[in-house]
Amino acid sequence: MTAASRDQALVAVRDWLNATSGIFYPDRKFDLFGQRMDRVLRKCGLADYAELARRLADEDIAVQRAATDAASTNHTSFFREPQVLDRFRETLLPDLMRHERIRIWSAACSTGDEAYTLGIIAAEAMGLDAAQARLAILGTDVSGPVVKQAEAAVYGQNHLQTVPEALLARYFQPVGMQQHRLAEPLRRICTFRRMNLKSVPYPFRNRFHAVFCRNILYYFDRETQRFILDALHEVAEPGGWLVTSVTESVRDLGTRWEPVATGIYRRPE
Repeated sequence: MTAASRDQALVAVRDWLNATSGIFYPDRKFDLFGQRMDRVLRKCGLADYAELARRLADEDIAVQRAATDAASTNHTSFFREPQVLDRFRETLLPDLMRHERIRIWSAACSTGDEAYTLGIIAAEAMGLDAAQARLAILGTDVSGPVVKQAEAAVYGQNHLQTVPEALLARYFQPVGMQQHRLAEPLRRICTFRRMNLKSVPYPFRNRFHAVFCRNILYYFDRETQRFILDALHEVAEPGGWLVTSVTESVRDLGTRWEPVATGIYRRPE
């Protein structure tokens, strides 16, 4: 396979990924994308990118999942972006507590750090018993392996460095190898599922009072960003909240979300 045909096949793989999941690797990250697809070749025993592209087009489910998992970026940690979490604690949570049952969605949840962080913050504010009785947090991600990690709720030091010592002692148990597992009461609050944000309509019976969609939008092109934000709007309660990363601006995308503060938006009542 020549270098040109190799690149052409890899572009076909990239186009498939963008069309099916919305994840997009620009030209400046083309080499990184190739490195990640190399993992898929090794894992699935494929000869080259051309075979990978053919298997994706032929809807080989195992290969499709392997490619999506490899392309997903899953760097995360507990208590990431304190500025946003402070707003959740001080502004959103008091408003959410007006509801008898509180439904929160952590979209693109990766290994569950964000969902469990929200559970910890709510437990500290409401009390653990009240949080168990009133709070339901759903975490979803396009990658099956990270969803399994979220369900296991076992984390190493790289995930827990920003967890205050008092909260680490209160909500985690050491399990050896410098790892900790989240306490069972908090694990009960959170449910995790594999889900593609580009697959609409979303399969929810009830709307959410708050949707967290952080550190994911910049992996999509603008058209896909707008598409996903509109889809999130459809499953938010009137008056519901959207939380993005402080580095992800939604204001100039022309969505129906109304800006409240940096990284905080709201669906009109």
